[in-house]
Amino acid sequence: MFDSSLKIILTVLFFFIVCLIGTIFVYTGIEDLVYALLSGEVLFSIKLSLFTATISALLSVIVAIPVAYALSSSDFQGKTIVDSIFNLPIVLPPTAVGAILLIFFTTSPGAAFEEYFIEFTYAVPGIVLAQFVIVTALAIRVIKPAFDNLDPEYEQVARTLGKNKVQAFFEVTLPMCKKAIVAAGVLAWGRAIGEFGATVTLAGATRMKTETMPIAIFLNLAEANVTQVTAIILILIIISISVLYLVQKTIGGFRIW
Repeated sequence: MFDSSLKIILTVLFFFIVCLIGTIFVYTGIEDLVYALLSGEVLFSIKLSLFTATISALLSVIVAIPVAYALSSSDFQGKTIVDSIFNLPIVLPPTAVGAILLIFFTTSPGAAFEEYFIEFTYAVPGIVLAQFVIVTALAIRVIKPAFDNLDPEYEQVARTLGKNKVQAFFEVTLPMCKKAIVAAGVLAWGRAIGEFGATVTLAGATRMKTETMPIAIFLNLAEANVTQVTAIILILIIISISVLYLVQKTIGGFRIW
């Protein structure tokens, strides 16, 4: 009886989600979807999203690896507080994260950095920065359990064989955690593709400039342009399913929290 109830709940929820996705084709015909997908605005938003998400995901993994390793292998006073701070972008509303970044760039140090180096506010680099801050916390959470579950004796054996700590890390520890690292990169990339709140707060919502796919949905929805909206949603659904499938195939039953 209990198993049957679980199957019924699973089936109902599954078909509910399928029905929601199916409404895309009810409100918009296939020909209209194809036409919308080939429009200049949609193609621009897709290219910009792929470009910024790839950069932010790569940067997040590069940063997440040493941070996750330090949190896993080191014991220091205030470690729980530090770990909690790294988790903030996960639990804070993305708009709050974007607002924090925007406020920082209105201060003297932030304004000076933009003046002499890179302009982030209402520009494409701002998209990358907003995505990076959001997805780095996620990448850390995915990679850290891999280091936690790794027996430290592997590094110790490598040290006894003449390897220094850096060599042991890159030649032993890192390869043994490659599945979690790949999963972190894929998951970070997928999350960056769908990032909206922090991005629109820091980089703005300017057509054909800072218009990622989520921002394109926002702009077209405001104009009741359902065809454009559904076309972009369809692309995001395909990307999301692909990302989740790749993560499951990569890490299997490995826990990421």
